[in-house]
Amino acid sequence: MSEAPAAPRPASADRAHPAELDLLVVPPRARTGWKVLPARVVAMCVVELQKLRHDRTELYTRAVQPALWLLIFGETFTRIRAIPTGGIPYLDYLAPGIIAQSAMFIAIFYGIMIIWERDAGILTKLLVTPTPRAALITGKAFAAGVKSLVQAVVVVVIAALLGVAMTWNPLRLLGVAVAVVLASVFFSCLSMTIAGIVLTRDRLMGIGQAITMPLFFGSNALYPVAVMPGWLQAVSKVNPLSYQVDALRGLLLGTPAHLLPDFTVLAVAAALGITSASSLLGRLAR
Repeated sequence: MSEAPAAPRPASADRAHPAELDLLVVPPRARTGWKVLPARVVAMCVVELQKLRHDRTELYTRAVQPALWLLIFGETFTRIRAIPTGGIPYLDYLAPGIIAQSAMFIAIFYGIMIIWERDAGILTKLLVTPTPRAALITGKAFAAGVKSLVQAVVVVVIAALLGVAMTWNPLRLLGVAVAVVLASVFFSCLSMTIAGIVLTRDRLMGIGQAITMPLFFGSNALYPVAVMPGWLQAVSKVNPLSYQVDALRGLLLGTPAHLLPDFTVLAVAAALGITSASSLLGRLAR
């Protein structure tokens, strides 16, 4: 007696595995190396914006110092006309320098945060991920740039309320944002480099306080380079803050500036800062 014919197999069983089923069996390949850099930068920037959204106290308190500089120092020296500014009011001349100063003061102490992350064990967890150290530093540095950019917007608003004649050209304002972010990247990386050397928050705080005012007074933020003594002019030429201020004045006030060299110096300084901080990140995490 012959066997009963086998039941026909479903059509779906005769076909090869569809691509949809392969996605369930084979996990997607993880992004490694520099492929995670954009995501890391965006994530760090979002974290900083969330901090500002949940706690605006720091934003308000940090606006006090630049407001005092513009109100007291700027208004006083505008009246006495003691500093040559090329025919523009001294308050207008001072405003870009105070924008650069306020952004630098935020970025220069950014290394304290990475030491705190080391003490809390967060940095060790980040270093065991596939993310390159340079990508971690770049993300933190651009997060500092976003924080400094928010502060720069506050100073611009204060300056506008005081009557400073600034441009509102969108392209020029975009250039201002790029200059602020690049300079903040350098100063935050300088802070993280110092953190990798001194390893403690107290030492970093002392060194940060010791170098901020020389960087500020050794730039063209308060007065033209031409009125400086020769040795201070030499300091100003190697001070990235001077190039940032020169770019901000040219973009906001329309004064003669050297935008291409300014942005080149800021970009090179930012790249060198990222390289330096990345090389010391492992020492900080030991």
